[in-house]
Amino acid sequence: MRLDKFLKVSRLIKRRTLAKEIADQGRILINGNVAKAATNVAVGDEMKIQFGQKLLTIQIDDLKEMVKKDEASNLYTIKHEEYINQ
Repeated sequence: MRLDKFLKVSRLIKRRTLAKEIADQGRILINGNVAKAATNVAVGDEMKIQFGQKLLTIQIDDLKEMVKKDEASNLYTIKHEEYINQ
């Protein structure tokens, strides 16, 4: 599954176009490598996303094309969340 689609389906980012912009800015790392919107993600991958002053580290647990809002958080596990002072 493409990175931008996973971010939208998992509801980590609300819109796929916004997910693409964030990925193209180099603010997403998958397994330590900078990821673009078209990068394929797999179960078990570790992803780091920088949201402004926050760095979120998650592990991908499941991939589904569509999920209900209540089940979206089951697609990933939050490993670490930290605030960055810039």
